Amino acid sequence: MRYICKYSSPLGGITIAGDGDALTGLWFDGQKYFGAGLAEECAERELPVFARAREWLDIYFQGKAPDFTPSLSFTGVSPFRRRVWELLLEIPFGATETYGNIAAKIRAETGRNVSAQAVGGAVGHNRISLIIPCHRVVGADGSLTGYAGGIDKKIALLKLEGADTAGMTVPKKGTAL
Repeated sequence: MRYICKYSSPLGGITIAGDGDALTGLWFDGQKYFGAGLAEECAERELPVFARAREWLDIYFQGKAPDFTPSLSFTGVSPFRRRVWELLLEIPFGATETYGNIAAKIRAETGRNVSAQAVGGAVGHNRISLIIPCHRVVGADGSLTGYAGGIDKKIALLKLEGADTAGMTVPKKGTAL
């Protein structure tokens, strides 16, 4: 059985999903790919992992870096996406990383050719937004490329973290990562 709970953030409603022991999803309500991987049947229920997720979000939305990560589940996720998401967890609060640099890390680890665009696809389908900080990934030129929750939220999240957004731009459609 899958479970959900709701959270009200300064940037809008958030739906949190879990399997009873770990988080399986966290989305801004209405964002692109909302509910990806979520079972059709789920019940709204209070769970310890949801209490930890809300605690994490409370700290985060105060502009502070939480010093813990709630339990996460990557069930049904390809090994490539899982590795990209693990690398996102390593990006420090208030910092950014480029799609190309993440691709280079995976190339160095595996010896396989990985493109920035492939990384972008995995980042864009992140099921556990905020906690797995996909909003911290930017284009090679510092552009604020896509964010499933919307570019306005990406900018707000980076500013909340104190990231330097001065030189960042919103790219024109069709711009490469």
